[in-house]
Amino acid sequence: MQLRPHQQRALDAMLANVRGQVYCPTGGGKTYIMIAHAMQHLAQATSPQTIVVVAPRILLANQLHSEFSEFIIDAKVMHVHSGETVEFHSTKPHDISSWVVYQHGAPAHTIVFTTYHSLPRVIDSGIVVDVCYFDEAHNATGKHFFSAVFAMSQHAKQCFFFTATPRYHRGSGYQRGMNNTEVFGSLLCNVPAPELIEQGAIVPPQVVPFETDLVRMKHNAHEVDCQNLLGILASLDDSKSSKVLVAAPNTKVLWRMLSDTPILLEVEQLGYEVLHITSKYGAYINKQKVSREVFFKTLSRYGADPSKKFIVFHYSILSEGINCPGLTHTVLLRNLPIIEMAQTIGRVIRVDSEDRANVEAGKYPAGAFSFYKKPCGFVTVPLTAKYGAAIAKRLQNVVDAIFVQGVPPSVYI
Repeated sequence: MQLRPHQQRALDAMLANVRGQVYCPTGGGKTYIMIAHAMQHLAQATSPQTIVVVAPRILLANQLHSEFSEFIIDAKVMHVHSGETVEFHSTKPHDISSWVVYQHGAPAHTIVFTTYHSLPRVIDSGIVVDVCYFDEAHNATGKHFFSAVFAMSQHAKQCFFFTATPRYHRGSGYQRGMNNTEVFGSLLCNVPAPELIEQGAIVPPQVVPFETDLVRMKHNAHEVDCQNLLGILASLDDSKSSKVLVAAPNTKVLWRMLSDTPILLEVEQLGYEVLHITSKYGAYINKQKVSREVFFKTLSRYGADPSKKFIVFHYSILSEGINCPGLTHTVLLRNLPIIEMAQTIGRVIRVDSEDRANVEAGKYPAGAFSFYKKPCGFVTVPLTAKYGAAIAKRLQNVVDAIFVQGVPPSVYI
């Protein structure tokens, strides 16, 4: 594994500490820092080790497993959550304990992938945890998760927390914020986004406001969102490979837009394939309901295919951590909270695979975006006469803070 300078800096800080936080923008390769640390830890171990990886969603836990397994092939894996997996999975503490004891007797290292929701089951199992990695660690501050996170932080021999969007508490002591160093440790490494842009590790975002005079009310929200989205798509260039992520205001409006307006027919006539996913209604590809596994495999395949032109609708699911390669545009149909806004922007600033290959081949320097096939990630939000100026200013302030000033988009509980 060839680490970038910021990844090596974070790894060195982790190797010198047993607990702490790493802040790294979306697209900066946080997962590879975890994997590199786990590889070194296991290589130096003289006895079977147990590593726990915590994610906010089952989808992300499965994705992390896939990424870890590319590099760590000498460890046995189990999942602790309610989702179905090929590997052994259970949420019963006795099953977790028995499985780890059995594997260590083999002897073999073990990696347990779980969610914040199921983390208490891992703690109740009583297994010895040598290293625990918390992905999207701002979720650890949630009041339903914090008790388990606190317990794991005190129980595990090493604990590391990764996020692009830290959450703090204005108080002190045993509060839930990431400024509680007794639980989260100190800040080990803070990678500023401008450094990643300069390295060519991510592309800069470009805010493209879309002005509209349509008045959006509760009763016509789905119709207005349909018209605004069609206007935005019509304003895009004629590229045959536009890959657009649409963040819907909520599940109800999204479903009404898909079922009660001509949006599906209209975008298909524009040459887009259509994907959409919500927790309530599941996943669809071109009006065909599919499993989530098929959905994300298709999304990855479409994202890697330069000839594919598609639009993917979602509410909340794809904003955090899930890898959506190849996205060129994101459309925000709602005024997102700061953390979700930053996460959504992060989905479209990943470097195109063709640009990455050209940089590695020396065809042009890293960060010379004028030569890139994808020189930036476009972020569009509809602006109405009443609220447009305020929304545009807020979005631009978030972008400037993260990608110009290099300040993580922190919020307070």
